[in-house]
Amino acid sequence: MRYFIACLGTETNSFSPLPTSLTTFADTMLCHGDGAANGKHILSEPLRVWRRRAEAHGIEIAESVSAFAEPAGPTLRETYEALRDEILDDLKAALPVDAVLLSLHGAMIAQGYPDTEGDLLTRIRAIVGPDIVVGAELDLHVHLTETMVEAATFLVPFKEYPHTDVAERAEEAFTICYRAVQGEVAPVMALTDTRINTYMPTTTPEMRGFVDRMIAMESEPGLLSVSLAHGFPHGDVADLTAKALVVADADPALAKAAADRVAADLWAIRAAVSLACLPLDEALDEALAASEGPVVIADTADNAGCGAPNDSTFILARMLERGIRDAAVSNIWDPGAVRFCIEAGEGATIPLRLGGKCGVISGDPVDLVVKVERIVEGASQNFNGFRAPMGDAVWVSGEGIDIVLNTKRFQTANPDMMTQLGLDPARRKIVVVKSTQHFYAGFASIAKAILYAATPGASNPDTTMLPYENVDRPFWPKVADPA
Repeated sequence: MRYFIACLGTETNSFSPLPTSLTTFADTMLCHGDGAANGKHILSEPLRVWRRRAEAHGIEIAESVSAFAEPAGPTLRETYEALRDEILDDLKAALPVDAVLLSLHGAMIAQGYPDTEGDLLTRIRAIVGPDIVVGAELDLHVHLTETMVEAATFLVPFKEYPHTDVAERAEEAFTICYRAVQGEVAPVMALTDTRINTYMPTTTPEMRGFVDRMIAMESEPGLLSVSLAHGFPHGDVADLTAKALVVADADPALAKAAADRVAADLWAIRAAVSLACLPLDEALDEALAASEGPVVIADTADNAGCGAPNDSTFILARMLERGIRDAAVSNIWDPGAVRFCIEAGEGATIPLRLGGKCGVISGDPVDLVVKVERIVEGASQNFNGFRAPMGDAVWVSGEGIDIVLNTKRFQTANPDMMTQLGLDPARRKIVVVKSTQHFYAGFASIAKAILYAATPGASNPDTTMLPYENVDRPFWPKVADPA
């Protein structure tokens, strides 16, 4: 028996000025046949789980590409086609196979391919035929399309945001796949569109309860998997909104009824679970008024994990204008500034131009006389249990504000992004992190309060303000009753 496994993905921000090329993939993760062993990204974890589970059952594994690019703008056509065709060629060479398991993101957009996952799954189905099991694990922010559902045997998205359940969902996907290959179950899928388009962190009490209810449904007879595909609000595609997805055993009517239940449940609590962001000055006022710190402020609109440059200066500039002290900002992507700091050396005081390099969405550069406090070459941070490389990192300070600069574009996800530099965020009154929600897993334990700030930027979470051109349906919250 032989299973074929591969990984391909990125999260495409249609409003980002940054192109996604083969170099972007190589800078993040690009392995050819050895991703389970050498993939340095959270999306390669499913390959490790599947290889371990397969070997325990005496199943041979044929492994292809393991590729992920840090979120940015649309992927170049030639880049997507090259990676896709390598997977397809490897699959043809591996035939016959009993199953195909893919780790995909689900919100990857390439030039000429608004639904790359649908395109890949359809081509794989054409190669293996109608009877072979084809399954995929997906990011929670997947744009779930009918094309994907028609081509796959089953799909299993993450349930948690931040994404702390990648390995758990991989185990679930393998179990469904194995049982389907053995003929124990016959997976069928159903979708229900909620017409909701917003960020929904699963750390709030209301969303936590919703996720727990989905998990409880999976113990009901005939239900194999129950999920919510949130959609990625910054992908300008027709299939944008959140969708309930249910995998049932040989019972399409049961799957559809369960998907309708999940969608109705979410609709009833939509206002309570939607990410609420404060205007910038209001967030700063609330942080300053807190009796103790640190108060963590998420700069949601400049999150590399959502495809933004991660170099905007709006919050930093405003804090300087207001004379705010005892604050830290992490992390500004600025390779040039980092180089100047490294050349000056630790302890040096230099004039430095920070951030604002990627256009109007990044704001104006900030000119500041700073002290170079600490330099760490080859820095990394904990990202949902994985070490995420950050390139070279520098801690500089000026006018009472500590700033972390780095050379590899990535959001701040964990306090160790700062502590490895000797900067202790727990000792600051205000800590600004460039992230939408993944920071929560690391910072919740030290934060006295967590606030989400609305600023200009490529990952502005206010979906009512985004200039969509391809979305083909009304959605909440832009429309009160989109149905």
